[in-house]
Amino acid sequence: MDLATSVAALIPRAKSELTEFVAFRSVADPSRFPVSECEGAARWAADALRAEGFQDVELLDTPDGTQSVYGFLPGPAGAPTVLLYAHYDVQPPLDEEAWLSPPFELTERDGRWYGRGTADCKGGLIMHLTALRALKEHGGVPVAVKVIVEGSEEQGTGGLERYAEAHPELLAADAIVIGDSGNFRVGLPTVTATLRGMTMLRIQVDTLEGNLHSGQFGGAAPDALAALIRMLDSLRAEDGSTTVDGLTVDTSWDGLQYGEDDFRGDAKVLDGVELIGSGTVADRIWARPAVTVIGIDCPTVAAATPSVQASAGALVSLRVPPGTDAAEATKLLTAHLHNAAPWGARVAVEQVGQGQPFRADTDSPAYAAMSEAMREAYDGQEMAIAGQGGSIPLCNTLGALYPEAEILLIGLSEPEAQIHAPNESVSPQELERLSLTEALFLRKYAAAEATRGRA
Repeated sequence: MDLATSVAALIPRAKSELTEFVAFRSVADPSRFPVSECEGAARWAADALRAEGFQDVELLDTPDGTQSVYGFLPGPAGAPTVLLYAHYDVQPPLDEEAWLSPPFELTERDGRWYGRGTADCKGGLIMHLTALRALKEHGGVPVAVKVIVEGSEEQGTGGLERYAEAHPELLAADAIVIGDSGNFRVGLPTVTATLRGMTMLRIQVDTLEGNLHSGQFGGAAPDALAALIRMLDSLRAEDGSTTVDGLTVDTSWDGLQYGEDDFRGDAKVLDGVELIGSGTVADRIWARPAVTVIGIDCPTVAAATPSVQASAGALVSLRVPPGTDAAEATKLLTAHLHNAAPWGARVAVEQVGQGQPFRADTDSPAYAAMSEAMREAYDGQEMAIAGQGGSIPLCNTLGALYPEAEILLIGLSEPEAQIHAPNESVSPQELERLSLTEALFLRKYAAAEATRGRA
């Protein structure tokens, strides 16, 4: 039995385990879900590592109040160490009525497995476990393995980054595989070379001591909601491009391109609605900053009264590409919002999340091993190199702590997965192929390092 056959035989077990894992409502926001849900998911991950023979398995209490899971699997003498990353926390389900099946109940439909976290990123841990199990059936795991499963990646609160900085020896490795990215599309093996960083700001606008009757005071009383709308509108040009005073917005992407028709289909843009921004789609989503209004605090239509609003708030995300410092972008966005406030409205801006952008070295020996592994797992298909508009703050922390380590990003979040949206799903075929890819990579990387004189 070859490695591919072993991986295929492990997929039913992978489905069973992912079903258990998805059932935890592990949103790292105690205002939405009980902390016990995250604690349960962390214990599940720790138990799974112990069952595979991992040593030193720990639940790490990180400074943001969440837990990350760590384990170490010894390898052959002289073998390199590879760190495998995933996260167990998930985005909230958002509009549960839009889900065709319960968000925390893995459901098979049309050849895919649906549920929050199936692709982002509980499936990433299952991918790691499946790869390691297959290798054990074929002579053993040829490298030492560290696994870290983060508990607050989606919140961007930086707990694991700060913990790693305080314990720099813990995650030290020769190569790091971040299992939180994805293929450019189903069937096209892809590594992610760049990640946009991000900053997230909470904005509060106040103009009155209290709401006023719009018939009696409207027309002269300053409306906080109208002020907020003016401020948010100032963040986009007429074509929808992001415009933040002082922020570079015209950089370009030179690699794999993303056709507009393909993007419209992947993003499910409604007929007749235009895409926003300028340049190629790849420029817009991988190489340029992008602002998004995540939410607004104001009366709902159902609860609205004829009032001039005294206060309004918003949560704004700004994605920033490699080459732009996220801290500097935060300062520019904060200043822009203050300057854009009309009528002397009082504005308070609070930063609630930040992560630096990331660029990988794709010419490293580990990438050569990954290219060979992907070609074999995907029946001769060559590895593609793409960017990603999202951010994984830990990447830069690991890069700074371990500058000699090679960092690779793969994963299950291809466009059909609809991560962060209702009806998130994973392709079991991609889970199988990427588990095989990782197993082959570990084998090929170990062999390459031995040839280079490590062993």
